[in-house]
Amino acid sequence: MSLKSALANIHSEGQFGDYESKNENDVLKISEIKNLLIVQIVQYKNSIISIESIDIDGLKLKEEPLSVSNNNDTRILWNGPKNWLLVSNKKDLLTNILQNFKETDFAITDLSHSKAIIEIQGQEVKEVLKKGCPFNFNIVEKNKSINSTYNGIALTIDMIDDNPDKVRLFALRSFGESLYHSITDASLEFGYKSL
Repeated sequence: MSLKSALANIHSEGQFGDYESKNENDVLKISEIKNLLIVQIVQYKNSIISIESIDIDGLKLKEEPLSVSNNNDTRILWNGPKNWLLVSNKKDLLTNILQNFKETDFAITDLSHSKAIIEIQGQEVKEVLKKGCPFNFNIVEKNKSINSTYNGIALTIDMIDDNPDKVRLFALRSFGESLYHSITDASLEFGYKSL
């Protein structure tokens, strides 16, 4: 049995919306991101282990709200108190995490196939997000993440870069198509290239 991407039925390449007579750098770029390791790490309330001693792929678990620890392959998003979302290109990290995190102190859940991931890049990314999300995106900067909703769909937004803006949107797989339609509809005004 082969895996099918969350957006396989609707994501198609091409240019859409008001893209004509615009410089390619002024058009949004929307793509589906696949084959990432996504792991939720939750420290139990009664755990006495210090997270300062924990190292995953050279990164620390931060307790600062909205923060992201990152390197070229891995990003660790603060998801809530004692709760993190690890996203990585390195699939073998899961084995390392399962070996180094005691089940008496942490709950480790592999969410790799339960999420739809949409990446948007361009100067108008924040304007697209403002159309469906109540968060104040004027304060969001590079390496910050938030949990919110977009047109009623719960999602995690990871700000990967801010020159130009580049975000990844993580939603439950079952809401992936609805989120994709909402995002692409909001992007038509600016024009977008689907990669």
